[in-house]
Amino acid sequence: MEQTQANQPLDDMDCLVTALGWIREGRQAALACVTRTWGSAPRPVGSFLAINDQGAFVGSVSGGCIEGEVATQALQLMRRGGFRNLDFAVSDEQASGAGLACGGKVTVHVCGMTPQKAAKLEQVIAAAADKREIALVIDLASGETTVETPDAAPADIATLIHQGKNAIVHEATECPLFVRPFLPRLRLLIVGAVHIAQELAYLAQRTGYAVTLIDPRDTWATAERFPGFFIDRRMPGEAIAEMAPDQRTALVALCHDPKLDDPALVEGLKSKTFYLGALGSRKNHAGRLARLAEYGFDEQTLARINGPIGLDIGAATPAEIAISIVAEMTKTLRQPPPVNVLKAAVNS
Repeated sequence: MEQTQANQPLDDMDCLVTALGWIREGRQAALACVTRTWGSAPRPVGSFLAINDQGAFVGSVSGGCIEGEVATQALQLMRRGGFRNLDFAVSDEQASGAGLACGGKVTVHVCGMTPQKAAKLEQVIAAAADKREIALVIDLASGETTVETPDAAPADIATLIHQGKNAIVHEATECPLFVRPFLPRLRLLIVGAVHIAQELAYLAQRTGYAVTLIDPRDTWATAERFPGFFIDRRMPGEAIAEMAPDQRTALVALCHDPKLDDPALVEGLKSKTFYLGALGSRKNHAGRLARLAEYGFDEQTLARINGPIGLDIGAATPAEIAISIVAEMTKTLRQPPPVNVLKAAVNS
């Protein structure tokens, strides 16, 4: 198994790790987080920025248009402690500089890091390493930061954690709470190092997925064709069974070879993957469903497989097909269907 990893885009977890690292080095630091937005805000709710007493920073809460004021407030809070909830109106001119069509409003919570807050970051980072769901909960009235897990949190907060939604609860009370969930990183398991996989791996990585290529064929699964990606050259069924796909995992079968695709889909159907997809025509997919039914899967379970794979956007080239797959994965992740519908039946 070849294990090389491409550089990943900086995410909010990196901001927490960096802030904690500064504290461990004996530096002062502050953390800023977007808690509310109205209109065309430059950065989404839940975005972080970490800054230290030397002015070094990572992350962003505005794409650049209000970072200066946030940094000034952060440096002051490092020295005297405490927190502030900063309200900004982003003008159309500022928004244009950040690549947006028009402006909006943003509220940013800024707090100086203390040993107690650093301990909360340690809990979040440890949970992420263990692939456990967790959330930072900020009392916007007192500045107190706590950590919640879905099994111990109140029902409204537990729901937000499971859904991965950043939101304020109890907003109309004297103790509004901002809930910032952290979920295990999304994974994409691609079976078949084909041309579509080359495009899909890159697009999925940019969308935030940790990508693994699975293909035992040495001439296909090469570092030259997939530079910087994890490559597993075991048989797909064996590899996927060991990887134990969960509800943060998508699995796509692109080999167009039943000897490789079918065992992978069998393991996927046994798992909690949020997305399963397989390349092939409607006729091929019908044959695939008939073969998989022999493993004892019922119609409702088989309906989890998206085939033909991808949203119907008229895709023709490998890049366009990859776009359609990422779009369908995103739709399934963000807008899960209320009931399973047998796609093959709908397309017939």
